[in-house]
Amino acid sequence: MADEHSLAAAARAVLLCGDARGKAALAREVATKWRAGTLEADAAVPMPDRPNRPEKPELLLPRDMPRRSFKGERGRVALLHSLAHIELNAIDLAFDLAGRFQSEALPRSFFDDWVAVGDDEARHFAMLEERLATFGARYGDLPAHDGLWQAAAETRHDLLARLAVVPMVLEARGLDVTPAMIGRLDAAGDRTSAAILETIYTEEQGHVRAGARWFRHACALRRLAPEETFHRLVKRHFRGALKRPFNTEARTAAGLEPGFYEPLAG
Repeated sequence: MADEHSLAAAARAVLLCGDARGKAALAREVATKWRAGTLEADAAVPMPDRPNRPEKPELLLPRDMPRRSFKGERGRVALLHSLAHIELNAIDLAFDLAGRFQSEALPRSFFDDWVAVGDDEARHFAMLEERLATFGARYGDLPAHDGLWQAAAETRHDLLARLAVVPMVLEARGLDVTPAMIGRLDAAGDRTSAAILETIYTEEQGHVRAGARWFRHACALRRLAPEETFHRLVKRHFRGALKRPFNTEARTAAGLEPGFYEPLAG
């Protein structure tokens, strides 16, 4: 680590760790150090353009991903594997956010939030990988799509764009689709996996809430109207329309009112 007291250096180390379990463990270690006050926010360390990844899973374009049924045990393994891949990417997205934008006029509470988000994502990954092991599987056994980091690359120069696309579009989408996944797992008699998704669903609401809160904060600093700015940035940096149906109750509880997303719906 270039500076053992630098949050940016610690965030960069998380991104550059190419081992999935190691990345999750390092993310949790960095979060512990940040909460203990042994790391400081600074702007001295640049973030990598792309995080390191393990050799497996094979990364495919979203259009090349095999279509899978989530029926039966193999289907549940495929579902858990895809979610573990999302959570591993989310670790990098959270720590990139904490490390990349330190030149902005942001209070310590901003970094508190995104380090905590990264800690949550690391714990989620570990929970999912542990559950995969009970089925005799592990992360890397199946191919995964390589589209998630595109959101980070597309918004690497603009804090507002990053907040709009990652927590307020991508993570908010998780609030829409996760309850149905929980229902399917319960219907299959897999209460253990369903409980893991319930934890993720509850905590992801907090991640969306942090995104919406800091988006409004950044808009206020720039004297911009939040909803109009969100619409403009999503149209510029996110491909396609937002998908219905929306989980309006969970989105609103997370501070994301329909005026943000309904005008962008397909």
